[in-house]
Amino acid sequence: MAADLTLLSDLSPPSLERTWLTAPHPTLPIVATCSSDKTVRVYSLTNFRLLSTITGGHKRSVRTAAWKPHVQGESVLATGSFDATVGIWRRWDTYGRDDGLQSDVANGTGPNDNDSDDDEEWRFAVLLDGHDSEVKSVSWSPSGMLLATCSRDKSIWIWEDLDDGDNNFETVAVMQEHEGDVKCVSWHPVEECLASASYDDTIRVWREDLDDWGQVACIKGHAGTVWYLDWEGADNVPLSTNDATLPLTTQWKDHRALSGPRLVSCSDDRTVRIWRRQPKEQRAQPPFGGTGVPSIIRPTGIDETWEEETILPSRHELSVYAVAWSKRTGLLASVSADGRIVLYEERFVAAESTQVTDADLPAGETGASVPKTEWKVIAVVDGAHGIYEINHVAWARRADRGREAGPEEEVLVTTADDGSIKVWTVGR
Repeated sequence: MAADLTLLSDLSPPSLERTWLTAPHPTLPIVATCSSDKTVRVYSLTNFRLLSTITGGHKRSVRTAAWKPHVQGESVLATGSFDATVGIWRRWDTYGRDDGLQSDVANGTGPNDNDSDDDEEWRFAVLLDGHDSEVKSVSWSPSGMLLATCSRDKSIWIWEDLDDGDNNFETVAVMQEHEGDVKCVSWHPVEECLASASYDDTIRVWREDLDDWGQVACIKGHAGTVWYLDWEGADNVPLSTNDATLPLTTQWKDHRALSGPRLVSCSDDRTVRIWRRQPKEQRAQPPFGGTGVPSIIRPTGIDETWEEETILPSRHELSVYAVAWSKRTGLLASVSADGRIVLYEERFVAAESTQVTDADLPAGETGASVPKTEWKVIAVVDGAHGIYEINHVAWARRADRGREAGPEEEVLVTTADDGSIKVWTVGR
């Protein structure tokens, strides 16, 4: 089923320099955009206007940002810069969640429209110094206690937020197995498991074992720099196109309970690929976070096997810089140096599955029937930002003013070289 990607609005005013990435807030209708002008701009998704400009923390381009989850009463933002440092910024949600920020955004009376001082709004809490070169990506763990950072210096650092009221962070691991710039780090949606992507054309998966972080998988398949990674949502199920495919949903969930969420990656080789972990024997354990998805525990000393499940239909003519996997709908979006946005949908193939038996698997692993799916391109937008490369794409909950949005309705946010940030709706 085809879809329409329709421009809803530009975020205004744009940056006058290249914008690298836009990070939607986990709960509030705002986004943070990183710019080459050394600032981070915070915009409203309610009226698409600039709320704050965060300045003064970094000496070079701000390349990446991520909001800390599960924070009450304030917003905490991590930023990574080409100056080799990571900044932690805090802002009290003084205007509240009911009549405060929501009201400020709706009425256009945000920080830029009154006498409030940006310096008083956003507090530069701490500078994390350790990388030797440009920081390319930052990512908070699902618990919000760990922050992963990666750099052109080929290393990945994991920091623990001690949450002691003094903004203290402790370095808990430094991983240096990658043989090139590390472009992206991304945490598993429910577990403390980290994936990284690199200039060395590989994806690596990391877990903690006996108080030490180590690599449990090195995934090879791309024929160029792996620019970006994203995880499948823990509750994702492919689309059932007719009654014949409905029974496959249970089968699908049973298999994912063993293998866990999949990974999507994109590369300089112009491909978007999906990877699935080979199922392991499940240890009895209550579900994580009440999601109904069991924890996947790596047996001590046993590496994980990740296999390429599929290469998505080819629609990009240049390097694919970013992918975003919707945690609500399961739709995938990719953006590229070719200025194109591509939207993909996964559907069950009726009455077909790939049968994996215990005899086909190593000792200790269990077989399951994997329902067959296929990915279709459902929308393509050429020249989405004119002649400019698109550096990033992200899903966010739709929140524009004067409109009752359904709980599953989302917008797509794209970020480009000309400093523009565009918000798109998906119509069916």
